[in-house]
Amino acid sequence: MDLDTLRHGNFAQLNEAITAWKGMADKLKALDTYARDDLKAKADKANWAGLNATVSREFITKTVGEFSDAHTQATTIHNILKDTRDELVEYRTELDQALERGRKKNITVVPTGNGGFTVTMVVHPDRAAKGTQVADHSQQDVDHLRDDVQRILNRATESDTSAAKVLKAIADQAEVGFSGAQYKDRDSAADALKKAEEAAKLIKEKGDEMTPEEFQRLNSTLGAYKNDLLFQEKFATRLGPKGVLEFWADLTEVSSPDDLARTQLDQLGDFQKNLGLTLAGATQSDSPAMRAWENDMVKFAGERYQTRGSQVWGFQLMSNLMRVGDYDDSFLDKYGNALVETEKKMKLPGNFWSGGVGGPNMPKMNFMGDEDFGRDPMTGFMTALANSPDASTEFFNTKEPQDNAEWVLKERKSFDDTPLDDGPNPALEATGKAMFAAVSGVGDPDDGGATFVEHTEAHREALKRSLGFLAETGDDLPPELRRDMAWALGNHGETVHKVMSDPLGSSVMDEDQLLEVTKQISRNKDSYALLNEQMNYAILADINLNKEHPRTLCGTPDVPSDSWSRHGS
Repeated sequence: MDLDTLRHGNFAQLNEAITAWKGMADKLKALDTYARDDLKAKADKANWAGLNATVSREFITKTVGEFSDAHTQATTIHNILKDTRDELVEYRTELDQALERGRKKNITVVPTGNGGFTVTMVVHPDRAAKGTQVADHSQQDVDHLRDDVQRILNRATESDTSAAKVLKAIADQAEVGFSGAQYKDRDSAADALKKAEEAAKLIKEKGDEMTPEEFQRLNSTLGAYKNDLLFQEKFATRLGPKGVLEFWADLTEVSSPDDLARTQLDQLGDFQKNLGLTLAGATQSDSPAMRAWENDMVKFAGERYQTRGSQVWGFQLMSNLMRVGDYDDSFLDKYGNALVETEKKMKLPGNFWSGGVGGPNMPKMNFMGDEDFGRDPMTGFMTALANSPDASTEFFNTKEPQDNAEWVLKERKSFDDTPLDDGPNPALEATGKAMFAAVSGVGDPDDGGATFVEHTEAHREALKRSLGFLAETGDDLPPELRRDMAWALGNHGETVHKVMSDPLGSSVMDEDQLLEVTKQISRNKDSYALLNEQMNYAILADINLNKEHPRTLCGTPDVPSDSWSRHGS
């Protein structure tokens, strides 16, 4: 910002914009309240069936969310504009005060025409009127005025340019619709962008050669900003997808006692979580830069990366950062299809993932718990699907370019990624959780806060397909999937009860497949007890319904599939 712009700037239009945005925010707040308390509340209570239970309800939920985001964005824009206006007015006052101090010493500043300025005398002594007293000044006075004016202009420029940068970043968050980024002033938003730039720059310039102190500060920064929308997007795009993969490959490699993987071992799990949450949030951004980031990540994940003593796949690296957070559904869809395609081409995925390429020195890439080393990328990816039920439903129903459910439930060869533990296979456990999310629309069934989600046709199709593939495995059905399959059948308890009680066999589910899977579940007493418990709720619901609406030749009325919501865990 140059001298004349700040000194003579007219803030009238900015004031009008601030007033307009305040009015818009107030109106959107009223609409947000109405949409949430009236529209959504009625939709949640409505006893809808068929398409209304899925399409209409989902549309209303998304629309209500857009009203909320619109109010948030309008409020944030108002806050930033007001904060910037107040700062510029303050800087103009400081400039006027500095110039007044200079005039008292017969010096002032004038623009040079190229955005700069020069200090000059107000009245040259040789040209002063006869008898006029001209104040004296020293070179120090000249230097002080120059420095004061330059400092004020620098701050005003920073205020103006950072506001423009922040507003553009917020607008870029949502290509269609509104951003949920919320900031109380320009400084907090600008600070998020600045911290993201600094964090990405540190990783790009130093990587795993940063000092322990730098690593700890980086971890603290990610921890503080892992839920900040502007930070997430800026950090991810500045670092780039290949930068993420190369950094995690180098960081997890241990070749000397001074490596961060040794000196900071107690922080690696926390760092992995903070980094994963940051990247997950970044994928929710609709900015063109993040859309390109996602496409490039899928491409780069299929490449190999050389560490000091090994070679690892990008899928192995990225999947370990996907164990936490809610990744964008479309990204998970593309990533999952590419991962399955890569594994099918490998023929023997176990040999590749566990050391066929990298050799016996393949590094440990997972530090969130001690269950597995993180060499099997399907573990992290399935965990990501379990955290994003809609994406999981899509994955388990996808048949092109390959049948994903058939691969992970029936054909895929698992391998031991827990050399220090003889317990269950982590990849299969994660697959079970993802499968349950796919058929139910719910994440963790053991979560006491989990609530029943109205089943869609996609949920029912995912259950039908999963049941079929697992039935085909017979006695080879992995023990790790029994409990989750018991949860899945219990979640669809009313349908399962109908199938087992239908003497005509005219059901939506194959009875033989159901019997086979039930037999496999019964091989574990705890899983079988869970299934019995869940089915008892469905049976009791059917009994209670029949008391109110006795069966007729026309059939049985539809029973609301809500027993799991009342007795879920």
